[in-house]
Amino acid sequence: MIIIPAQLDGMRTLKDKTLKITFETQELNPQQLLEVMENLNAFGYLAFKVEPFKQDEKTLLEDLKSDIEFGGKTTSQRLKAVLFRLWQKEPEGFDTSVKHYEHHMEKVMNHFKSKLD
Repeated sequence: MIIIPAQLDGMRTLKDKTLKITFETQELNPQQLLEVMENLNAFGYLAFKVEPFKQDEKTLLEDLKSDIEFGGKTTSQRLKAVLFRLWQKEPEGFDTSVKHYEHHMEKVMNHFKSKLD
């Protein structure tokens, strides 16, 4: 985990409705710089607070576990992406990917609901 003092410098929205957030830091010591470089392009979580983190807050942050996997996507996001690619390849008569997604998700839910009886 990396905790360094930083200033929130800017943000902008991207085409896919995500944000690009920029921070500036003071000069980092060699260990901090190494930690930043080792995590370049890694998926993680960002905690920003105006005051320094207290030890119990740092401990809480270190103990957090992520449900994100495989390049920063949750399992449900991965399924949605797969269904979108399937729709691009074979639209099956659906004029939008949303209708295609809803149709297939309904099929999946009905499959598992039938097992509850």
